[in-house]
Amino acid sequence: MFCTECGEKLTLMFASGEGLVPYCKNCKQYRFAQFATAVSMVVTNRAKDKILLARHVGQEDFILFAGYVKKGETAEKTVTREFKEETKLNAVKYKYMSSRYHEPKNVLMLNFIVVAEDGEPVLDAKELEEVRWFAFEDALEAIRKDSVAEAFLKSAVNEIKKL
Repeated sequence: MFCTECGEKLTLMFASGEGLVPYCKNCKQYRFAQFATAVSMVVTNRAKDKILLARHVGQEDFILFAGYVKKGETAEKTVTREFKEETKLNAVKYKYMSSRYHEPKNVLMLNFIVVAEDGEPVLDAKELEEVRWFAFEDALEAIRKDSVAEAFLKSAVNEIKKL
């Protein structure tokens, strides 16, 4: 880890009330981790018996809808904006579920269950190659294995089945 201000290699130093925190000896400052924040959406229909998954251009596996939180934007606003941009459908309601850090992309993923308005999605062909409604078990089979998306989907399906 290196200082984002001066490039000096960081060392771990004890900070009262925080524990070991990366510290820049050159700047004499603690440097807390910085990462992007994104939302991940398990989208269901109003009847709550299907899951909408997407397949990005050039990809084989289906994934959840997702998008980065813009500066000054809430996670909730990101959910409605991203879903509308990618499908032309509105999010009727949503519920926060959980979060996970996704190390390969240095992003904190905030997962939501989203209920979509009725209608067929119109996909953004620059970003998405396919969007399809799946029965729960089929969605669990289609989702990218051993991924953050699969973990979120499993949790959301269990939650939806309780309702």
